[in-house]
Parts: sequence; structure tokens; C-alpha cells
Amino acid sequence: MKFDPASNIQDLLQFGEYGDVNPSITDSATFTFMQANTMLETFHGDAEGCFLYSRHWNPSNKYLADAMAAMEGTEAAWVTASGMGAISNALMHICNAGDHIVSSITTYGGTYALLANYLPKFNIETTFVDISDLESVKNAIKPNTKVIYTETMTNPLLVISDIPKLAEIAHEKDILLVVDNTFTPMIITPSKLGADITVYSLTKFVNGKNDCVAGAICGSTDFIGSLIDVNSGTSMLLGPVLDPLRSSQILKNIHTLHIRMKQHSTNAMYLAEKLSEKGVPVVYPGLVKDKGHKLMTRFMNPQFGYGGMLAIDLETTERANALMEKMEIEGVGYLAVSLGYFKTLFSCSGKSTSSEVPEDIQHKMGMSDGLVRFSVGLDNDIERTFNKIDKCMRELAIY
Repeated sequence: MKFDPASNIQDLLQFGEYGDVNPSITDSATFTFMQANTMLETFHGDAEGCFLYSRHWNPSNKYLADAMAAMEGTEAAWVTASGMGAISNALMHICNAGDHIVSSITTYGGTYALLANYLPKFNIETTFVDISDLESVKNAIKPNTKVIYTETMTNPLLVISDIPKLAEIAHEKDILLVVDNTFTPMIITPSKLGADITVYSLTKFVNGKNDCVAGAICGSTDFIGSLIDVNSGTSMLLGPVLDPLRSSQILKNIHTLHIRMKQHSTNAMYLAEKLSEKGVPVVYPGLVKDKGHKLMTRFMNPQFGYGGMLAIDLETTERANALMEKMEIEGVGYLAVSLGYFKTLFSCSGKSTSSEVPEDIQHKMGMSDGLVRFSVGLDNDIERTFNKIDKCMRELAIY
């Protein structure tokens, strides 16, 4: 039977202790025990269903973690206070001083900065490669490599990672494959393609409201258990706990994610096709001519479409800025970082979410100074939206 993340979430029975249809929000940092021995067992992780302290677990966070595990098809999950909290905790838990990571060179700027600038403080080295060049991935592996890291759909160039092949390469060398699936929730399920650990910024599509910051780590029961071990767990000891109120809000929003992803995808496909017809250089894996189209089509969950992210190349920062400013005035959306919002967001990646990546590296990975990344919103009349974009482009003589 084909994996269905939406149905897995729908089948969860999660309700409050008084029969509330929404689970009650945990408004407590610590929890009581009727027997002292149970407290000791909880400290050691041997008292299932018991809660100790909210930095470790609380019911609200457990509900959201269970929903994420159901969506991703993993045994377990843990939620964090940000997407970077999820990425940094997962990688720092796997790697020790002296270890090595192979990472896609095209990746979110914050992740690049973590790998290139921060982890070397702990003697953890990263080799950046073109993740679509599998021979380069193989050649970058060293005896001390512990992780291959990539994004399902890379930020901001929208390169599709061949997760099954990367998993083969990783597992042949007893290396873990960690995949950031922030751009493609429900559309692609990395764990079903061989990924060992899937990380998320829940801030984006999963929550969909841009009203909070959160993250998630999805993996095996053993990995999640070790991550929150009271003696040696990275997440337990570094403490990136998500606020229970935010957990509760995200949990409600996740139940509409399948509907939202379909609309994001429908709208992005429409804009990609129309802009392509006008001769604008468009990157969108839903387009048959896109270099990632065949690969993504092969292992995606097709009912959710190709996602809400697209990029256009205007060659120069000046042209990109002029278009974005005009589109904001015309009501296309907002000139803002982030993605997954119900309104369309756009930014010039090299000067915003990829600004941590040095310009020479941006050019090496093929990022144009005029690359504009769109997170396409949930517009009811996407033709009307395109007409606004078309007006802006014609007034700026882009075509």
C-alpha cells in the first residue's frame, strides 16, 4: 500500500483528558508522581507515559511529535524551538570532535553557516559538494565521515536530491543520511526512501501561519531516545524546548497541511507555466523541462503536487529588487524572507536567506545575483495574481 501521510495524521486519536477534541495545552513545567520510584524510572526513561519536566517531554509536545512521526513514517520524533535547533541538535548528537560531514553546497544559509563556521569550533569538518553529482558525494567521504546531509529540495536553487541513491551511498559506508524536508512536507517522505533522520523547520509549510518558530527531528525510537537522554542527550542538555502553546497551535494546523500543500502546488505550477511561456528563466520541478522533474516524479507522493517553491533568474540584484518592490506595491505578496505562508513571499536569495554563503560560493553553486525565490501562497484566483506579476514585469521591461 502506498504511504499516505495525510491519512496517517487523520487516523491519530488525540484528545484531552476531559474528552476535549483538541488536546489540552500543558501549562506546567514540572509534573507530579504518586510514587518516588516512578520518578526515578522516568529519569532513566523506563516509565512510558510519564512526564518529568517540560525540557524533556510534556504532553503538548508529545502530541505534536507523534503527529510528525505519523506524517514522516518514522518510529518517533521530537520537536524543537526552531528549525535550526532541529538541524544543529541532530548533527551535534551524531558527530563528535574529529568527525566529518558531507553536505550539499546548495543549502539554507543558516545551515551553511553552522557547518562552515560554527561546527569547526568543535573540530567537526564539512566537505560541501554538488549533491546531484553522486560521484562527488562518494569521493568526499572520508574514514571519519558520520553524516551525509542534504535538503530534499535544496534552498534556494530547488535541486532535487536523489535520496534513494544517497541512502545507498551512506549505508554502504555505515554513514547516516540526514535530510531536511522543510520545502516538501507530505510531497516527499525521506524515511520511506532510505533517510535515517528527517529534520524540519515547522515554521514554514507545516505550521503555515508565520506566527511562530519551531522545528522537528524524526527518526528511530533509539535515536530520539538518545537525543533526549538526561545524561548525554544533546537536546536534553542544550534545551531547545518548544513552548507547549506553540505546539498546540502547530498540531491544529498540521491537520490542514494536505489541503494547503495541494493549493500551494497548484498555484506554483500555474505561475511557473505562465512565466515560462513569457520566456522568464524559471526553476520549478513541476515543469517537464526542469532538470529535477523526472527524479522528483519518480519518488514523490503525487497527490500533493510539486510544492509551492519556485525561482526566477533576473540576472542582477538591481532588476530583482525593482521587481520585488513593484510586486509588493501591486499586492502580489510581501518582500520577506521565510516561506510556507498563506500569502506569497519573495526575496532575492543571495542577499537574504543565502547571505551567509560567500558570494564566490554562491556563484560556484550556480546562484545568480538576480535569483528571486517565491513561496507561492494560497491565492484563490491565481490568474489574477499572475496578471499583477505580468503588469510589473512589463512595466520594468523584463519581457
